[in-house]
Amino acid sequence: MRKVPWLILSVVSVAAGAVQAQGSPGAAASAPSATSTPELRTSPGLRMHRLPDDSIPAFMEADSISGDPDYELTLSGNAQVRRIDGVIKGDEINYRKDTGEVDVRGSARMMRDGTLVTGPRAKFNVDRYSGEVEKPNFWLGATGGFAVADHADIFSKSQMRLHTVTYSGCPCPEPSWYIKANSVDIDFDENEGVARGGVLYFKDVPILASPYLTFPVKRERKSGFLIPTYGTTSQGGLDISIPYYFNLAPNYDLTVQPRYFSKRGTQLGGEFRYLGSSYQGTIDGTYLPDDDVTGEDRWMYWWRHQQTFSRGFYTDWDIAKVSDDNYFRDISQLGLNQASTTYLPQRGRVGWASGNWSAYAQVYKYQTLQDPDAPLVPPYDKEPEFYLRGARYDWGGFDVDWTSTAVRFRMPDFGSALRYPDGDRLQTYLTASYPVVRPGWFIVPKAGVNYTHYQTKWYGVDALGLNNGSAVGLPRSQSRTLPIMSLDAGLIFERDTTLFGKSSTQTLEPRLYYLRVPYRDQSTLPVYDTSLSDFSFSQAFEENIYTGGWDRIANANQLTAALTTRWLDANTGFERMSLGVAQRLYFEDQEVTLPGETPRENVRSDFLVGASAALTDSLNTDIAAQYNPYDNNWSRGLVSARWSPQRLTTVALAYRYQRDPQPGVRYQPQGQNQISLAVQWPFSKRWYGVGRVDYSLRSGPSSTVANTTESPRVTQAIAGLEYKGDCCWVGRMVYQRYAVSAADTNSALFFQLELTGLGSLGTDPMNLLNRSIPGYTRITPPVPAGTTFERYE
Repeated sequence: MRKVPWLILSVVSVAAGAVQAQGSPGAAASAPSATSTPELRTSPGLRMHRLPDDSIPAFMEADSISGDPDYELTLSGNAQVRRIDGVIKGDEINYRKDTGEVDVRGSARMMRDGTLVTGPRAKFNVDRYSGEVEKPNFWLGATGGFAVADHADIFSKSQMRLHTVTYSGCPCPEPSWYIKANSVDIDFDENEGVARGGVLYFKDVPILASPYLTFPVKRERKSGFLIPTYGTTSQGGLDISIPYYFNLAPNYDLTVQPRYFSKRGTQLGGEFRYLGSSYQGTIDGTYLPDDDVTGEDRWMYWWRHQQTFSRGFYTDWDIAKVSDDNYFRDISQLGLNQASTTYLPQRGRVGWASGNWSAYAQVYKYQTLQDPDAPLVPPYDKEPEFYLRGARYDWGGFDVDWTSTAVRFRMPDFGSALRYPDGDRLQTYLTASYPVVRPGWFIVPKAGVNYTHYQTKWYGVDALGLNNGSAVGLPRSQSRTLPIMSLDAGLIFERDTTLFGKSSTQTLEPRLYYLRVPYRDQSTLPVYDTSLSDFSFSQAFEENIYTGGWDRIANANQLTAALTTRWLDANTGFERMSLGVAQRLYFEDQEVTLPGETPRENVRSDFLVGASAALTDSLNTDIAAQYNPYDNNWSRGLVSARWSPQRLTTVALAYRYQRDPQPGVRYQPQGQNQISLAVQWPFSKRWYGVGRVDYSLRSGPSSTVANTTESPRVTQAIAGLEYKGDCCWVGRMVYQRYAVSAADTNSALFFQLELTGLGSLGTDPMNLLNRSIPGYTRITPPVPAGTTFERYE
């Protein structure tokens, strides 16, 4: 028997033209002139028109259709009723047009918004979208979940109740996890499912039960308890937290996190996030009353905010504070090594930017978390700092830049017997350059004048070591004016060649940089925020060997020469290999120094050497070194290699060396001599190993603390196992040990059971693994989000 279609059409009239000018008010004024380019305007007739729910046209099809089209129809054999909002199928469908009642008998199938419901029989009202289904099977389009129930009552488009339910987000024929409940109420509009008498099963073993469970039914946020996290650390003991999430509004939310430490007590933490059209921010905080170990209240807060206003104005702040120096060493977020945190910002800024002009005023302070085994002098607070910068590019071929700052510096009290000077610094720097850039070469002459003025409070003592400890003779008010001139020039040559048997383009890039800065006596100027820069490829072409502020500007009559060559893949432009070398030639001795710095007397700088190579598609190497030709020693070095022969497999090896800073030079990083090994490796199709070891080779007297010695030790160790289950689950166990101070360590152990489609039980170590193991890849790729067209029929 042939199929008989029956179609009800709804006709929508559409304007004949997309551009309508005649007959509309103001048409003559808005019509394009003969010389202007005509523009299209959207006709109102092209807008989408939504039909009322009770007048949506329906399309019906079956092997045979009988009855009165205006009253009641019976569709037999491969029957279906289609509307724009859903599809109903069955062996036989009885449809009453006046009431919208649909009775589906045999192989009932209903699909709407990607959700499919099947059962042996269903009664449904397509106008009210209510009814009931016997022994239904559900496939939820929004989450990819699957549910089986004895009976389903459908109350509306968004609400239903399932009786005696088994649910799983695992698409496997035999899911590894599922939830059983006596009843489940689902509200799609509220994005909430409520399970009563729910039990979570893993491998048919109950692992979590609750008389009342709520869960989201769409890939959207909802209020409720998050999955608990747990782990153990040597500093805090057993660590358990049960977060609760408040979905307060589409643009702000709150997470409250009670957390229990077996060694320290109960902590309450929270995170508040907000987002607006012109602002965003995050507020974090924790409070642990009466720590069982220290007997003190422990707390932390951190508020970050950014906001823009009209006419280019903006404001932002970043304010953090903790109760004591050891907070992050004792109470660190699981999986995040925060113990090395030294400085917490307390900054607030108001600024303006428009075109090539910008300005701001800020207060920038720090809380310095001291390590008693390695004390340090904290940085100066800026209370306040004013900044102004303006630029004009290609102004008759010239680029002009003017930058000015005015700062009031104050040294915070950190228990030192010495009183460090406070003071004001006004600095302004005007430069002009004339860049000439052509294919294959460039030359950039540049000249500028730097003016700096100081007003200093010495407090009768020379804590900076400028005048042998006495402030006598150190002027309160002093200035410095310095002209700075430079010439930067380079060439770029290319040739066709081969590399590893592949067609390549090789470049040869010589570069010369000449810098001239006359000498000015700066020995009595205070040092607030300036330190000696590390010599590197980028610093070799800078105007000053000091970084930070402008408390010292080194005299210079020098030439930097560099040569770089690259091999680029001829087809893709991918850089397969590069080599570079640079050295600086000095034509006069160094006369400007920081307090405690030994001036340079050599006529040549260290050699800078760098190389990188993608030897194969799976092996990458990098080498960087700084070599002193006078004492035949290496000042800095980095050798690293990463091998990734296949997915989920990577081995990264690195060696880092940095010479200790000169004694007495503040803000210099401590020397380093460390080897690191990081691995992700598959043992089988199921088992994967992850790990990292950082081993310090330093030994001998400490460069930071007097009368102490250092010995080789492991500064960080990570070891873990990952097991990829047969379907929809992964198990992880990760151990971490890391240094929290110069003489103390912390150990942590994480357990996690990841259930695809539900979440994770335990502490998530993904941040730790992603940060610590270069090239780390999750063994389970993320599940793609569903759409309203899932299982479309």
